[in-house]
Amino acid sequence: MAAALLENLTREQYIYLVKLVEQAKCYEEMVKFMEKLLIGLTSPGVLELTVEEWNLLSVAYKNMIGSLRATWRIVSSIEQKEECQKNNEHVVLVKDYRSKVEAKLSTVCARILGILDSHLIPSASSGESKVFYLKMKEDYHQYLAEFKVGDERKSAAEDTMLAYKATQDIALVDLALMHPIRLGMALNFSVFYYEILNSSEKACGMAKQLLKSSHRFPTCVEPLMRDQLSFIDFPMTRI
Repeated sequence: MAAALLENLTREQYIYLVKLVEQAKCYEEMVKFMEKLLIGLTSPGVLELTVEEWNLLSVAYKNMIGSLRATWRIVSSIEQKEECQKNNEHVVLVKDYRSKVEAKLSTVCARILGILDSHLIPSASSGESKVFYLKMKEDYHQYLAEFKVGDERKSAAEDTMLAYKATQDIALVDLALMHPIRLGMALNFSVFYYEILNSSEKACGMAKQLLKSSHRFPTCVEPLMRDQLSFIDFPMTRI
């Protein structure tokens, strides 16, 4: 498709292309089309994304970052094995590749965090949309904290905590207790305490509190809870 044509599409045409490339699992293209759509929505308060559009944006970035996070975990695991076996030449190669993956992760996170701060959060007019975007901000700071080290990791963790508190303040007022976004917030934050802050006691306490209320959640969230709370050392009962 000619570049000139891509610059002159309607909102509906961009959304069609986003859905098209989603079916083809071309998530980088999906992100590109969503970002082109957002170019025309740069004035806070003028126009904001619909629920469908914000979900498409989330899916696009989540899949793109998800692939990179999976790559980073695999490469990091291989690096540890090579270090244990004292294969120093291999270690140098793996470290170099890992640094390239981390650079890509940083770039993707910076892009979506910039979009959230410059447009989506200021433009959000409803409590639900504000919470959705702030939760995304929380997520991507947490993704940075997964691989950063030293002061950068500390800063990313602090930013995650600030985003969570901002999200929670609005969610407590504007969203129902059993709202899926509130559940997602609670699940993610328990994982944050476990994986990033290394506070297993706090994480398990939060997770167990969720389980005590699990009978009130929709049945469809059971797979999500099982996946997110897999660090708990006791069998999960049916929701």
